[in-house]
Amino acid sequence: MPITRRDALTTAASLLPGLAAAQGTLPRVVMNDASRLNPTPVARHWRPATDRAGQWHESLRAELREAAAARRPVVVGAARHSMGGQSLARDGTGITLTAPWFELDRANGLARVSAGATWSEIIAWLDPQGLSPKVMQSNADFGAAATFSVNAHGWPVPHGPFASTVRSCRVMLADGTILECSRDRNAELFGLMAGGYGLFGVILDLDIEVTPNLMLRPYAQLLPGADFADAFMPLVARDPTVSMAYGRLSVARETLFDDSILTVYRAAAPQPVPLPPAATHGAMTGISNTIYRQQIGSETAKRLRWVAETRLVPAIGTGLATRNTLMNEPVSNLANTARRRTDILHEYFVPPDRFRDFRQACRDIIPPAATEFINVTLRYVGTDDTSVLCYAPAPRIAAVMSFSQDISAEGEADMLVMTEALVERVIALGGAFYLPYRLHARRDQMHRAYPRAAFFADRKRHYDPGLLFRHALWDGYLA
Repeated sequence: MPITRRDALTTAASLLPGLAAAQGTLPRVVMNDASRLNPTPVARHWRPATDRAGQWHESLRAELREAAAARRPVVVGAARHSMGGQSLARDGTGITLTAPWFELDRANGLARVSAGATWSEIIAWLDPQGLSPKVMQSNADFGAAATFSVNAHGWPVPHGPFASTVRSCRVMLADGTILECSRDRNAELFGLMAGGYGLFGVILDLDIEVTPNLMLRPYAQLLPGADFADAFMPLVARDPTVSMAYGRLSVARETLFDDSILTVYRAAAPQPVPLPPAATHGAMTGISNTIYRQQIGSETAKRLRWVAETRLVPAIGTGLATRNTLMNEPVSNLANTARRRTDILHEYFVPPDRFRDFRQACRDIIPPAATEFINVTLRYVGTDDTSVLCYAPAPRIAAVMSFSQDISAEGEADMLVMTEALVERVIALGGAFYLPYRLHARRDQMHRAYPRAAFFADRKRHYDPGLLFRHALWDGYLA
């Protein structure tokens, strides 16, 4: 039979290890992040099994000493859902923590969780105990320490970012010293690590606040897009019966942000006993992956998706779900499987009184771009008084935006131009952009959005004078 191209490639791939061994070398490990645009060769990918007693700490110290001696950068990651190389370091050491462990302090409403524990693992542990994370990142695939390192927010209200519900953490610095950090002990370092992108050390574990799990019922209302903030802010900031909330906006080019849907969740009465176990069926997504993906390249599909989400889905059932089920949403529910396209996230933090101006900025900038805009979710973020790299110095509306980009030089250039323009408009409104995504903003834009960036960089050099912990975000904006 004739040899196909696939047969030839498969055979060649199988011979590579032998050829490399014969030449005295081994193929390098190549890591990537969720953008699929950052294949990065690393010298080593280390996956230590953590333990409650800390027996792995000495192995971690040895790993840091070896990397420092070889002048290799070190980066710790979990799901590596960042999109601009923030969890990667070329020719460095990548660390992924495994073997999660947990401890519960029910009397004080706290859980101690290992750094690498994912939110789905934390929910699986808390759920039978009738508890839930007070704030966690959306979605549930990400690690707890990674959430702290990017200071992600969730959609429980009226809370600030995740760091606002972290009581303390332990960190190993570059020299192997272990420090406990909180608002009372090593407070400066605590504020630097909250949203510090792993640049100060390896987080070992965290004490996070937990709250009772509840059965919740959604209440939705349709509004003109221009009126969203006026309706949203009183509900999430001043109505104590609202425990979770989000909004969405229409995304078809010709009617961009014309319409919105605002959904809040309140405790159902009576509460079932016992509560059903947490599910992962996509209670928040509301639509199937198929419908979501059909929007790419089809303005008609975008309009039909909006009808499905705002009218058909709410009419199909009660919408009842536990708090844990609502937060236990995996990224895979809306995962992209197209090999020539990739999903790219943006996020902007907008002063509520400038939301109309933000809406207009998006209407000016997004429709002419080649990239496909497929979703925006709006959330509330309370004031952050912890993080040095703070994106919410006062309450903000967070606009989490998803784009589908062609994997090509043209697609990347188009995304860069659009991103830079959006960032500029948001900064002019007194807002900020989120740092875990593509590093398309200019360096001056980053420093204007984060006015304490220079102080952050100075303290980085104080705590890590050898610059052991570094990655693309440091190199691009702070080095």
